Amino acid sequence: MLIAILGIIILVVGIVLKRSPEPGNRLAGTVNLVGIAVIVIGLLTSAFKVIDPGKVGVQVLFGKVQDEVLESGLHVINPLVEVTTFSIQTENYTMSAKSNEGQVEGDDAIRVLSSDGLEVTIDLSVLYKINPSKAPYILQNIGVNYEDKIVRPVTRTAIRDNAVNYQAVDLYSSKREEFQYKINKTISDNFAKNGLEIQQILVRNITLPATVRASIESKIQAEQDAQKMQFVLQKERQEADRKRVEAQGIADYQKILSTGLTDKQLQYQSILAQKEIALSPNTKIIIMGGGKGSPIMLSDK
Repeated sequence: MLIAILGIIILVVGIVLKRSPEPGNRLAGTVNLVGIAVIVIGLLTSAFKVIDPGKVGVQVLFGKVQDEVLESGLHVINPLVEVTTFSIQTENYTMSAKSNEGQVEGDDAIRVLSSDGLEVTIDLSVLYKINPSKAPYILQNIGVNYEDKIVRPVTRTAIRDNAVNYQAVDLYSSKREEFQYKINKTISDNFAKNGLEIQQILVRNITLPATVRASIESKIQAEQDAQKMQFVLQKERQEADRKRVEAQGIADYQKILSTGLTDKQLQYQSILAQKEIALSPNTKIIIMGGGKGSPIMLSDK
């Protein structure tokens, strides 16, 4: 459209030259032809609009937003129409305590109060995109800076409104998934009213106060110590059971020996032992008639 405006300016210059005295009026015809050509080129150029992949175009004619959405590709449009493009790809809006991670410089984490009155710091990422059919509504009612007007304030408010229903420790551990589900639903409902679609809510980090963290660490250490002691006690009980079984076995063995063996059996076993010694290749001296009926065995070594 700027080319057409330039052509109009050239055409006006030609009209002025035509009314001027010699020799300026001689160039008026040429200037007028150039101006008309530039206007035609400008109008033709403005009549063709290319929408890039992953974007849609919204047409505005004399301040009125048109309902028809231009999808990606080549379009023939009214040369007088202005086209505003919106990305319909997935966008990422991050609020983090680290200065180089989010859209806002510096510490942009969300600080909330839990139900037990403790301040909890939350890092969050919102994955969302524009509903293509709602692009005209967004341009008409919100504008192109929808991140500052909708995404950021709605997300931070939803986090604070839901965090007050949980204790700080629960947000950090057992109720984290439930908390994430609730804020996802709250944000999704609000975004849908404003032409946005939630893809995913990512609770990236939850930071508890230092005193709470120390308490949790002490509790974890105590649980680990208790588990270790249970293991030691179990091992000691097993060892005691083993010794008890061993002692019972020895007692039973001694009882069998004391009640089951006779002098004749002992004498017979002694004779067998003496026989084995006598047959041994080692040199020995056996003196029969030792004390208590047992022989005296002497080796030459």
